[in-house]
Amino acid sequence: MSASTPNLPAPIVPGPESRSWLSTDHCAEPVLALLVGLGWPVVDTPEANAHCTSPDGRLYVGWLPEDPDAWARGILWRVQVRPTDAEPWTQEFGPNTPSEAVAGFLAALITASTR
Repeated sequence: MSASTPNLPAPIVPGPESRSWLSTDHCAEPVLALLVGLGWPVVDTPEANAHCTSPDGRLYVGWLPEDPDAWARGILWRVQVRPTDAEPWTQEFGPNTPSEAVAGFLAALITASTR
């Protein structure tokens, strides 16, 4: 049984002719659109990095295209989770990970945390 979560945007199902979504164009739009749609504040830095934190402060998402330390380690996206009942953990994605995949990961993570 699947329950609808009113806080998440409606899923978009692309048709076969519009499957250019698996790209590695380093565009943050799919992730930022999801998070802004959920009411998360986005802080942009002068270096063009973006940082988002969930309203409850337990989930951080960083888009780090201009962070020298992140690039040295092959990281474009950093997700840090601080659960209330478990150890904190981090998931990082490299520059070859499509932003749509990161958005899908976050949508699943956010949906799971609201159950």
